[in-house]
Amino acid sequence: MTATGTFGLSTEARNLQWLLGNLVEEVPGVHSVAVVSSDGLMLLSSDPAAQQSTTTTTAAAEAGPPNGPRGSSADLATIVSGIGSLTIGAARLMDGGGVKQTMVAMEEGSVFVMSISDGSLLGVHATPDCDMSVVAYHMALFVGRAGHVLTPEVRSELRKSMESTQ
Repeated sequence: MTATGTFGLSTEARNLQWLLGNLVEEVPGVHSVAVVSSDGLMLLSSDPAAQQSTTTTTAAAEAGPPNGPRGSSADLATIVSGIGSLTIGAARLMDGGGVKQTMVAMEEGSVFVMSISDGSLLGVHATPDCDMSVVAYHMALFVGRAGHVLTPEVRSELRKSMESTQ
């Protein structure tokens, strides 16, 4: 059984939010981050507006909305889900095995998508001049730490938390 904390979320869920906040704060060039479940629903977001009842980080909340697509991690979650579905389908057609990471470089930014062990996806929207290896490294750290914590119970808790803030 998971104990819930003062903000109504379990310790595991709050730790995942803290990890996500650190990813945004510590990696130069990162605009926004979203964790999407295997069925395409947003579980975590770096967008303070999407997490009003939860604790991402104080600095992220003070900074205001991120400079992501339309300033919304919901848009990033949609993009991540679509890219994830497309690359998984392509890997199946090519007998390429599981997709570990996808990166889209654009003139005005980059989108990174990395698989989490439970089928969820981590997506990052970053500036065009970001250090891609640093972004990928920190994403891999998040995935390594989040993979074993993102149980069905925690996913359900995060999903309900996201629904209650919208």
